[in-house]
Amino acid sequence: MNKIILKQNLSQKLSPQQIQFIKLLQLSNSNIDSVIKKELEDNPALEEEIVEIEENETISSAHLENYTFSQKNYNSENISYSRESNLSNKQSFQENLLSQITYLDLDHDQEIIAKQIIGTLDADGYLRRDLELIIDDLAFSEDKEFEINAIKKVLKKIQNLEPPGISSRNLEECLIIQINKKGEINSTEKLALNIIKNDFENFKNKHFEKIYEKYQEKKEKIIDAFNYIKTLNPKPAAGLEDENITEYLIPDFILKKINNELNIFLTSGENKKININQHYISILNAIKNKKNKDEESKKSIDFIKQKIESAQWFVDALNQRNQTLLKTMKVILKIQNSFFNGGDENDLKPMILKDIAEIIKMDISTVSRIVRSKVIQTDFGIFPLKYFFSESTIKKNDELISSKIVKNSLKKIIEEEDKTKPYSDEKLEKILNQKGYEVARRTVSKYREQLKIPVARLRKEF
Repeated sequence: MNKIILKQNLSQKLSPQQIQFIKLLQLSNSNIDSVIKKELEDNPALEEEIVEIEENETISSAHLENYTFSQKNYNSENISYSRESNLSNKQSFQENLLSQITYLDLDHDQEIIAKQIIGTLDADGYLRRDLELIIDDLAFSEDKEFEINAIKKVLKKIQNLEPPGISSRNLEECLIIQINKKGEINSTEKLALNIIKNDFENFKNKHFEKIYEKYQEKKEKIIDAFNYIKTLNPKPAAGLEDENITEYLIPDFILKKINNELNIFLTSGENKKININQHYISILNAIKNKKNKDEESKKSIDFIKQKIESAQWFVDALNQRNQTLLKTMKVILKIQNSFFNGGDENDLKPMILKDIAEIIKMDISTVSRIVRSKVIQTDFGIFPLKYFFSESTIKKNDELISSKIVKNSLKKIIEEEDKTKPYSDEKLEKILNQKGYEVARRTVSKYREQLKIPVARLRKEF
């Protein structure tokens, strides 16, 4: 006999307004303006008003809680942006490569392959995607099957472009391409090429004695080859493009010290004000007041009401977004006040997402969305908000400090070490302990890896 069992589940569903707020909250200034523009284009019930701003008008951090999207913003034209915020005119290395392939005399299919390969390159200029998977990508996007040899042929052409080593599949290939691109090479370069092709693992792991034993050359000549290899560029796209360039085009916040007081300005919207279109409301009222409404009039009323309701949701979500951003930034400013006054990283206090979430009374996930993509401009540079958070804290002389401070100290110790006798992680642990930092060897190893510093054996110089 079948039993009927009743179960009661408690679940929470987000309203459309909440979903819209969350979506807007995680957008950076690089994206929010385009979303506002699209909404203005799609919804006639919205209108944009340009607000005249007094040249010297400012917003004190004491009044941040009352600041909404529809209020006046600080005129950022009066602020000198630092170097990182002026990258919008910089050509990406992908764009540079796309302009170069126009001179390669490629046929239509080869151009399709070239664009796919260039679009697949990592930020450092390497092609780490398997060629077979690129064939699958092309089959999906172009509905056409390409042969592996066709992919290899185009890849070789791209590898001849500038900068040398671009679109290499591994470090060895990158270095080999750079040497071969020189054309005529001398004896040192030939030896270097031989070492890379046949003994790269030994070179990479600094097993130099094995290389000395294998080659009949004098030790000095082999060292010359080692030194030459060190002059080659391991990251062909290094310096050509910032991996987070889109995040740094427009700061989300600007911090200025005015009359010895720290002031925060939210830059989104600039001097724009988004409102409900009053003319659209007038049209709705006029149709409503008609005595004999036909079917068409009823449809018009429903349509206009839906647009006005959608517009109100959007304006409310924008206001809520900006109030939340400023509230969050105000708390970060309060906790990290010493840093914001002087710009010294050693003044950073231990701070995690939970600290902010508890103060502003919001979920950690909400704070995470804010921190993930926002940046602030200060008098001493532009910083992503995540820079001010520590994933852990360390004890120093009975005081908790940010892990960033320990990492800085670790980095300095390694920079000043004798490179012929680099410190092991055990030795680094002892040095940090002597400086008062309570760290274990595994913590030292973890921080060293996060700083992308190799182990002692690989830091040793011949």
